[in-house]
Amino acid sequence: MSGAPEPLRRLSQATLDALVRIVGEDHAIRDAEAMAPYLVEWRDRYHGKAALVLKPGSAAEVAAILKLANETRTAIVPQGGNTGLVGGQIPFESGNEVVVSLSRLTHIRDIDLDGDTMTVEAGVVLANAQRVATTAGRLFPLSLASEGSCQIGGVLATNAGGMSVLAYGSARDLALSLEVVLADGSVWNGLKSLRKDNSGYDLKDLFIGSEGTLGIITAAVLRLFPKPKESVTAFAGLASPEAAAAFFTRVYEQAGRMVTAFELMPRIGLDFVLRHGSGTRDPLSAPHAWYVLFELSSPREDEAVARLGEALLAAGLEANEIDDAVLAASLAQAAELWRLRELMSEVQREEGGSIKHDVSVPVARVPEFIARADQLVELMLPGARPVPFGHLGDGNIHYNVSQPPGMDRAVFLANWEALNAAVHEIVLDLGGSISAEHGIGRLKRDLLPHAKPPIELELMRRIKRAFDPNGILNPGKVL
Repeated sequence: MSGAPEPLRRLSQATLDALVRIVGEDHAIRDAEAMAPYLVEWRDRYHGKAALVLKPGSAAEVAAILKLANETRTAIVPQGGNTGLVGGQIPFESGNEVVVSLSRLTHIRDIDLDGDTMTVEAGVVLANAQRVATTAGRLFPLSLASEGSCQIGGVLATNAGGMSVLAYGSARDLALSLEVVLADGSVWNGLKSLRKDNSGYDLKDLFIGSEGTLGIITAAVLRLFPKPKESVTAFAGLASPEAAAAFFTRVYEQAGRMVTAFELMPRIGLDFVLRHGSGTRDPLSAPHAWYVLFELSSPREDEAVARLGEALLAAGLEANEIDDAVLAASLAQAAELWRLRELMSEVQREEGGSIKHDVSVPVARVPEFIARADQLVELMLPGARPVPFGHLGDGNIHYNVSQPPGMDRAVFLANWEALNAAVHEIVLDLGGSISAEHGIGRLKRDLLPHAKPPIELELMRRIKRAFDPNGILNPGKVL
């Protein structure tokens, strides 16, 4: 694990009291027990300490906090819904940092149906943003397993991906502009609904994906899309990742932008879901080594997308790319199929320790990556159970490894760094990335020097120094 950075300055009681006055006593948490939910991430890998948790209610209050923090050299850890998977939102163990939760910034500032945009504050929960868009007759397509608790500021700060990247892009592609509070407390109100703006550097893309190390996002203009009038969800069993890749090529060539998701799952992952997920059932009559779950959507209501789905499955069966398949006959059946995929990460904890990798490789090399990684795992940890699943359509595979049955959990997890390093070597050899959508945070900070050339790291450090010269924003994360 990455070590804590050198403390900026020991916090004085006067500084703490001044910070509390900015938000008011009702929105400041000093009690250790009350702070606890803000200091641990859901996988229980990181447990931090904090001097204080602040919950500002406006961008102006965030600005006042950062102005004082910059003057007093107080380390600030921005936090959204605390659903991050690399520890970027969790303070270190020194207890000398202040957590700034954006959970009170929940206003929908504007919806422009003519321009297909929605201006929201950073604390808006993703599922709420989706609902607001749906009520207005539009679609906000970003969809994650944690959408019921993750917040817009957090998904932008980590450039979250999710299920619909194939058709709509990641969080970066779905944000037109931002409002950001900088380290010195100044506010950049860049909120515009323009689709084209070639008037200099695109500053928003520096903040998106920066994990709160360059500034704190307080609001964003998000892109909306027409609601699909027809969609079809299919679940197919097949023999191998190679067959899945061939079938994906067929689907994408014939359906193009109508393909809104294409997910890959192994049988062992489905077994975990069926074993531990209440109310789940196997969609097919016999087990298969691998599965794909895909969705087609159309803005038209002419049943063409349903006919296309049926034709693609028939062609896949004829070409021996898939062995069996089912087409959801209702929205309820489609939701059941998607629940199998959404539970896949969550249920792995029921099988003991799990060593995780969030990687991407070129789509055509996904089968090679899985084969090489599986062979490596068996050599390093005989009996360990690889559970590779994820977004085949964009090359993002969550290569998780569950502990061998009967092995002590702590003994297994002691292999985390060694296995990560070995799997990442394969990823880099294939021209991939060690972080596809979860970010760097604490977990992968020390891996970056091996994954990026020195000039790229130096450019990142120069940007960090320019935006945060005193190093108060999320110190020790990313860099």
